[in-house]
Amino acid sequence: MKISNLLIILTFFFISISTAFAQEPVKREFRGAWFQTVYQDQYARMSRGEMQKYITDLLDKMQTTGINAIIFQIRPSADAFYNSKIEPWSRYLSGRQGKAPHPAWDPMDFIIEECHKRNIEFHAWLNPYRVTTSKNEILTTSHIYHQHPEWFVEYDGKIYFDPGLPQSRKFIRNVVKDIVERYDIDAIHMDDYFYPYPVAGKPFPDDTSFRTYHRKMGFNENQRDDWRRQNVNILIKSLHEDIRSVKPWVRFGISPFGIYRNRKNDPNGSNTNGLQNYDDLYADVTRWTNEGWVDYMMPQIYWEIGHKAADYETLAKWWDNHANERHMYVGQSISRSLDGNSNLTSSHNHFNNKMNMTRKLPNIQGNCFWYGYQIAANENGVGTILKEKYHTTPALIPAYDFIDDRKPENVKKLKAKWTPDGYILSWQTKPTDDELQKQIYFCIYRFDKNEKPDLEDASKIVEITRNTFYKLPYEKGKHKYRYVVTAVDRLHNESEKGTSKKIKL
Repeated sequence: MKISNLLIILTFFFISISTAFAQEPVKREFRGAWFQTVYQDQYARMSRGEMQKYITDLLDKMQTTGINAIIFQIRPSADAFYNSKIEPWSRYLSGRQGKAPHPAWDPMDFIIEECHKRNIEFHAWLNPYRVTTSKNEILTTSHIYHQHPEWFVEYDGKIYFDPGLPQSRKFIRNVVKDIVERYDIDAIHMDDYFYPYPVAGKPFPDDTSFRTYHRKMGFNENQRDDWRRQNVNILIKSLHEDIRSVKPWVRFGISPFGIYRNRKNDPNGSNTNGLQNYDDLYADVTRWTNEGWVDYMMPQIYWEIGHKAADYETLAKWWDNHANERHMYVGQSISRSLDGNSNLTSSHNHFNNKMNMTRKLPNIQGNCFWYGYQIAANENGVGTILKEKYHTTPALIPAYDFIDDRKPENVKKLKAKWTPDGYILSWQTKPTDDELQKQIYFCIYRFDKNEKPDLEDASKIVEITRNTFYKLPYEKGKHKYRYVVTAVDRLHNESEKGTSKKIKL
């Protein structure tokens, strides 16, 4: 037998063993995946039709593997993967910054629509301050940099908005408000790029803005670090208020670097030894949850279990203890958890151990995987493992009941009927002008005829859908089941008890 064929057989053997012991189904869990567009050149090579097919294929795979939210990067470098009147089209979309797609279309609008068809949330991912990623990047003439070069600084060969300027914050706020107003997004998402990652021997060049504003903001000459943190705090607080004022159901989430502070610098820090949000990126992330300025935190805990400087278990437990009554999801690295050296059947398999550990922590409510393209390609069998072991049944996203905890009304007129497409279970929604009470999607449960319905039993969920119908698996009409349909609102509150009907299949 050829070695290549033997490797293929062994790979499938290990995957089948790894997924043979499916986890207990979970009713509510955030199951996200990041899709970056920065440094991605595939989109610029595609026609509109090719990109739309590519996106729908990606989303089909996400749905199959149980992913219920995607975090898609729509503003990689102060440019736009959507039809913005404020910033130019992204070069990662069309090949040249400022060049509109031809024929004209709006990729973000398309992706949102396709996500919602599959009941997948769309989180619009923005980088707030980054303008260029290299020294050789050319900014189109319409870019705000050419209109207001005084708003920007250069650091390590890259251009950034100066976070210390009120003008920078106002511009970023306008970008976010424009997105929230015009698009049916589920969340605004920002990752770990606030002040840039420090480069040894290169101080960040914000002398001018510091001299201008530090005293006005109550800081002295020795408090530049505190002043920088306050600049980011002002932006985060303002964005939270802007989003709530426009669409209160749209959430605001952050995925920070995995270490807040090391214990050697702060008794409240983690027992780690690495770069720190608070000290190096000037991101006081725990304050943001304490103040209620963000709705979810998604720390990037990419390290291995047992890592000397940043042990996964240590960090997962630390973040679990610092959820601060906001949603807490773990950012998982697929490649660092399930690489080619991982034995899928071993107790040292980081991916399985991380997933099992995360599910046991009381304040961790899900995961987000870096990155989604790997799931779509089923690298190292990750898509198979998710589908057959961890995401065996669909899951509702945990309810954001701290925003609104009212439950939507039950569906009405639940009935089963024969149609040309088969035996169909259908229902009607109850109209309302209250956006927070609208019935956005539906959860369908199936119980045996003598079984008492228990809507907390995730194994009974057969479908989660935005349709108002479900094709029943009809066989010979000799077995009676009870179907229960519940309605779920924008913040994932589920209707009480649901509406039920007994059906013979």
